Amino acid sequence: MKVLIFALLVAGAFAVPANRPRLRLGLNKIVGGEDATPGEFPYQISFQDTTWGFVFHFCGGSVYSENYIVTAGHCVYGKDYDNPRRLQITAGEHNLDKEEGNEQSIKVEKITLHEDYSSWRTTNDIALLKLAEPLTMNDYVKSIPLETGVASGDCQVTGWGALTEGGSSPSILQKVTVTVISDSECRDAYGSSKILDSMMCAGGDGEKDSCQGDSGGPLACDGRLAGVVSWGYGCARPNYPGVYTEVSYFADWVENHAV
Repeated sequence: MKVLIFALLVAGAFAVPANRPRLRLGLNKIVGGEDATPGEFPYQISFQDTTWGFVFHFCGGSVYSENYIVTAGHCVYGKDYDNPRRLQITAGEHNLDKEEGNEQSIKVEKITLHEDYSSWRTTNDIALLKLAEPLTMNDYVKSIPLETGVASGDCQVTGWGALTEGGSSPSILQKVTVTVISDSECRDAYGSSKILDSMMCAGGDGEKDSCQGDSGGPLACDGRLAGVVSWGYGCARPNYPGVYTEVSYFADWVENHAV
């Protein structure tokens, strides 16, 4: 097996009371999705750990430039920011079990976590990964522009994982279309104190959603990175949409730190 999908339950993300959100870190899931084709989402990367002597995928991310990846803050919280020796990304990935010839695996040189990230409230849930060497852009590896306005309508979220909550995890990148909902609708579901202006929500139909392990991955709307997979109550539960970091809120932060 080329990459082991991280199947260990992470205590901080899973062993929580029912009324606390579960971060979308750990077991990979896209609920209600289907296989992507090679190169269909060239901005998607697999964020991987090599600590235990083998490579396993534990989060997603998006190519911002040749040298930087956008991911979720909770994917890197508690790791060695200045010397992340055992972390790498793989761009151009499609099937985690097979070498298909389009992959580029590069070590992470530096992690920049948002200075106001809160692990308790999952706020300002965004981070940058500086790569040890630049990516080579081609048909299978491309950057995605940041959304600077208000995203709406149908968007696509991608990641590697099971098709049902608690189910098996396929090796092929999955895609699913979810519809952005208003902040007021999302606050009706989760409570006004939990959904901030720096967050956005999509889904909630009980059929399609991102889930654990898709953390840090892209929510793309009209070809722009609109959201970063962040948290939610369960996966694809009716009336509980997925919660994403709203990229437009952090566009200036990304541009100022990705230098």
